[in-house]
Amino acid sequence: MTSPALTLAVPARSRRRRARMGQWQGLLYIAPAMALVIVFFVVPVLFTFWMSFHDWPLLGQPEWIGLGNYVRLLTDNRFFTALKFTAYYTVITTIAIFVVAFPLAIFVEKQRRGVGFYRTVFFMPVVVGLATASLLWVWLANVDSGLIGPAIRMMGVTGKKVNLLATFDSAFWTIIVMVVWKVAGFTMIILLTGLQSIPVELNEAARIDGAGRWQRFRHLTLPLMRRTIALALILSVTGSVLAFDQFYIMTSGGPQNRMISVVYYIFNQSFVSFHLGYGSALSIALLAILIALSVVQLRLLRVGDDK
Repeated sequence: MTSPALTLAVPARSRRRRARMGQWQGLLYIAPAMALVIVFFVVPVLFTFWMSFHDWPLLGQPEWIGLGNYVRLLTDNRFFTALKFTAYYTVITTIAIFVVAFPLAIFVEKQRRGVGFYRTVFFMPVVVGLATASLLWVWLANVDSGLIGPAIRMMGVTGKKVNLLATFDSAFWTIIVMVVWKVAGFTMIILLTGLQSIPVELNEAARIDGAGRWQRFRHLTLPLMRRTIALALILSVTGSVLAFDQFYIMTSGGPQNRMISVVYYIFNQSFVSFHLGYGSALSIALLAILIALSVVQLRLLRVGDDK
C-alpha cells in the first residue's frame, strides 16, 4: 500500500523539476543577448577599468601607475570645464526638447483629420542619424550656400551675411535647434504613450465637475504621466551627457574651444593626444556619472509606488 506522504512528495518533486527546466529554458532563450552584453559591454568596461590604472601609450609598454590617472583627473581644470559645459548644454537641451515635444504630443494625441500624417512628419527627423543631421545643418548654416542666413536676411533681422557657426552664442543655439529638431519627435512618442494611457473617463469626469483645461492638465494629466515624464527626462539627460557628434562635426569644439563636451574631451585625450590610460580614467568617471543618473531614474520611476 502506498504511503500518503510518498504520494504527495512525488508531485512536489515533479513540480520542482519542471520549475528547474523552465529556468534553464529561460536562460537558454536569453543566452544570445547575454553573450552580446558580455562581449560588447562587460568585457570592454572591465578592460577600460584596467587601462585606467596604467600610463598606456599608443606605442610601447603600458606602465602601472595605480591611481595616478584619477589624481590627475581631480586636478584637471579642462575636464571640469568640459563637465560644466556639458551640464549647461544638458539643462538647456532637455528644457527645449520638452517645451517642443509636450505640445506636439498633446496635438497628435487627439483624433483629428490627418493626425497620422502629422505624427509621421514630426517623427521623421528621428530616423536620421545624428552625424547626418549635423552635416545637414552645417550646410544649412553655411555663410555662402546655406539657407538659414538668407532666411534671416529676408526677415529683416540683419542686412549682412550671417555665419551662425562663427561665435559661441550663435553656434550653441544653432546646435540646440538642430538637436531639438532631431530628438523632439522621439520624446513626443514617449509622452504620447503616457497621454494615451490616461483613461478617457477620468478626463470626462473632471470636465463634468467643472475643471478647465489647465486644471485637468495640472491635477490630472501631469500626475498620471509622472513615470512617463521621468523616463523621457532621464533618456534626454543621458543622451545630452553623451553628446559628441554635433560638436565634433559642426564646430570641432570651437569657437575658442568653448564647445568641448565630456565625451569630446575623452576623445581628444584618447585618440588625439594618445593618453589612452587617462582617457580610460575619464571614461570610468563618466560611467559613474551615468550610473548616478540611472539611480535617479529608478528613484523617479518608483515615486508613489508605495502609496
